Amino acid sequence: MKAKKAIKRLSKVESILANVIDEFSDNKNGLRELLDSAKTSIVRAKKTVGLQESSKADKKPPAKADKSQRSRLSAEGRKNISLAAKKRWALAKRQGMNAVTGRKLKKTA
Repeated sequence: MKAKKAIKRLSKVESILANVIDEFSDNKNGLRELLDSAKTSIVRAKKTVGLQESSKADKKPPAKADKSQRSRLSAEGRKNISLAAKKRWALAKRQGMNAVTGRKLKKTA
């Protein structure tokens, strides 16, 4: 179980125990002392888990991502794209189709 989840669950248990201790006013058979000792044990466990979590963070700090630059198209790449488009257009024209829409060209007078 991860440390954050354990701390969250221990906090819930601690609050439930605090409510039970507040509502339970009788001190029959040392029950209140038993509940108080359980609550202190939970507080100690939370501190221990918190210390373990902070020691793990000290060992391995999070890596920062470098701010990436937007890649730009080189002149050669732009030229290659232009040549490929011209080839597609020429092929479509030979087949009698519109290069953009892909529909057959209408013959005019």
